[in-house]
Amino acid sequence: MKIERSFLRVSTALRVALVIVALSSFSGLFAQTSQPAVDPKLTVDRIFNSGEFQPERFGGFEWLKDGDSYAKFEPSVKVKGAMDLVRYQIDTEKRDVLLSADRLIPQGETKPIEMDGYDWSADGKKLLIYTNSQKVWRYNTRGDYWVLDLGSGKLSKLGGDAKPATLMFAKFSPDGTKVGYVRENDLYVDDVATGKITRLTKDGSHTLINGTSDWVNEEEFDLRDCWRWSPDSRSIAFWQFDASGIEDFILVDNTQGLYPKLTKIPYPKTGTQNAAVRVGVIDASGGAIKWLETPGDQRNNYIVSVDWANPNDYLQHFNRLQNTLQVLVADARSGKSRSILTEKDDAWVDLTLPEMRWLDDGKRFLWVSERDGWRRPYSVSADGRDIKPLTKGSFDAMSIQSVDQAGGWVYYIASPDNATQRYLHRSRLDGSGTDERVTPAEFQGWNSYNFSPSSKWAIQSSSAFGKPSRVDLLKLSDKSVARNIVANSALRAKLDQLPKGPVEFFRTDVGNGVALDGWMMKPPNFDPLKKYPVLYYAYTEPAGTTVNDQWSGAQYFWFLMLTQQGYIVASVDNRGTPSPRGREFRKSIYRKIGVLSSADQAAAVKSMLAKMPYLDASRVGIWGWSGGGVATLNAMFRYPDIYKMGMAVAPAPDNRYYDTIYTERYMGLPQDNAKDYDNTAATTFADGLKGDLLIVHGTGDDNVHYQQTEYLIDKLIAANKVFTVMPYPNRTHSISEGQGTTRHLYSLLTRYLNEKLPVNAESPIVLP
Repeated sequence: MKIERSFLRVSTALRVALVIVALSSFSGLFAQTSQPAVDPKLTVDRIFNSGEFQPERFGGFEWLKDGDSYAKFEPSVKVKGAMDLVRYQIDTEKRDVLLSADRLIPQGETKPIEMDGYDWSADGKKLLIYTNSQKVWRYNTRGDYWVLDLGSGKLSKLGGDAKPATLMFAKFSPDGTKVGYVRENDLYVDDVATGKITRLTKDGSHTLINGTSDWVNEEEFDLRDCWRWSPDSRSIAFWQFDASGIEDFILVDNTQGLYPKLTKIPYPKTGTQNAAVRVGVIDASGGAIKWLETPGDQRNNYIVSVDWANPNDYLQHFNRLQNTLQVLVADARSGKSRSILTEKDDAWVDLTLPEMRWLDDGKRFLWVSERDGWRRPYSVSADGRDIKPLTKGSFDAMSIQSVDQAGGWVYYIASPDNATQRYLHRSRLDGSGTDERVTPAEFQGWNSYNFSPSSKWAIQSSSAFGKPSRVDLLKLSDKSVARNIVANSALRAKLDQLPKGPVEFFRTDVGNGVALDGWMMKPPNFDPLKKYPVLYYAYTEPAGTTVNDQWSGAQYFWFLMLTQQGYIVASVDNRGTPSPRGREFRKSIYRKIGVLSSADQAAAVKSMLAKMPYLDASRVGIWGWSGGGVATLNAMFRYPDIYKMGMAVAPAPDNRYYDTIYTERYMGLPQDNAKDYDNTAATTFADGLKGDLLIVHGTGDDNVHYQQTEYLIDKLIAANKVFTVMPYPNRTHSISEGQGTTRHLYSLLTRYLNEKLPVNAESPIVLP
């Protein structure tokens, strides 16, 4: 569950695509009971279809603006089958019904509105309700919006004659008198009291997009809600994307009837034309648009952040290569802009949003940079001249969690001593004092946080490899646990009854002074004198890591099942993955994706084979999803004498076929360095395939198109190679849609592994 702009939405699979069955409850907090004896043998059906290993979770909640309470949905007392919004005091657990479902029944109806999300007006007297949510593509949704006046009980639907489920990103004005929203790529404002609707833009179309974004900016910069109220409620600043001239990628759905259903998405492939992007400011009552001045060609630059620094706008502006990021301050009346800070990198600049925040009533702002080789927060004066680092140690602050201006702290995630783990730290906003760890010492592994608005409290979710999450309330003033919320005792007890072998985290030397982090799961009754087949799990790209001391749900159970069958399962993070090991480690992959990553992976396998004689060099396999699918292809094609079997799910075998923003960030433009693109493409080396290869892809994948797999197939056919392909009709990048899809996919992977990389029949694993 992800909180986005105070609206609660279910997040879809991210690029790393560690696609796991969603083993979660909506609200958590269930009674624990003693567990009966557990069948020791895991199966795909038990893992992906039974719900047997469903954990408790504390989710579906939102902090209220007082910072000392939160709200969550619970079954209604008055309306059967509906949900009430219930408030809990964080310190006392006192409970009261904040909004009963019977107040959400529109006039003339018998059933209440089902809330997919909600937001409060600043004075807390009105509630904005999101319902009837429909998916647009990867993450964006459309739906309907209603406003409930809590005093009068009046319930009003926004949008007038708008077609159902066509409104997006509605927000109260700061004074609570108006609601703005996007409707079919145009901006509108509704007056809450009178219901008057004002259409602010009138040129929205399939390719001219106001207030939201095109596919590639949504996917790669997380731009969805692309408009902002001014602090005085009088004006709106918004992005406009002109995607004309971008060729549509056409998705073909053959599952809906006698003839195909076609979906057209403007999708800029690497090196092709981008959407032109600009930012306008318009009066909330309508009128002329003032376009803000930004440097360079609008089709070869990006605007990745816009907000108000009263009375002006500030923007974060990227060049197309994404190696120069400027903070611009623009006058909302004249449109004139000036740069106050420029960040440059020889490779690429990592985005600092949402870390950039104004401090000290606009006199300073928080900025995150790798300028000295480590990712750290800085306090910067409003004119950009005084730049003060806030952390002192030689470590990476990987993400800003909260800024507590009243207390004088910036909170961030870091792990100075172990790159496979994550902990909460804090440093002083004035740069004084020392860096402090906040996560209590007993929580070793992976920790994530949801801060209250006051930064007095945080919900802490803690897990470790093979250990399900527990959820606690953390009191930040003294860094103590106020109480446990979810323990997952039942699941932990069930896990204790399953046969398991040793698990170890390690570093392996790959030469030139480089050691890579890895983990390994061994079979039950492991015997170091025997030989075992080994399956490597890989991702390898800058968008994610796999070597995490973290609970991974259904994926962990699948790996455990494979160890029960007699496999060793392992994973290694190569250079170029976003590990907290410094800028040089992360950015050494620039223009070498697929080259450096596969070389590091192969070197790690060789190092492990030399040091671990129980790994059978004749039975080495690899698999991965998305970037991991590409890693699998590169391993099989470039190092065929090491890897005997590979399973590539949703791969992108040639960077030229992927989108502009992601690929060009790490590779530059193909027009400038065609040779690098040739060297990084797995398809260039397809004739190297010797082992057994399974390729899996969803034909409805709007992210990594099935076209990529067809292109790969063509190359393999030309090279007269034997391989296996499994298309999943109309499934997206997650390959999760449709009844039984996830179970079917993991059954396929398991059968292929068993057949092509068999466990030695002379030394089977015997379970209790």
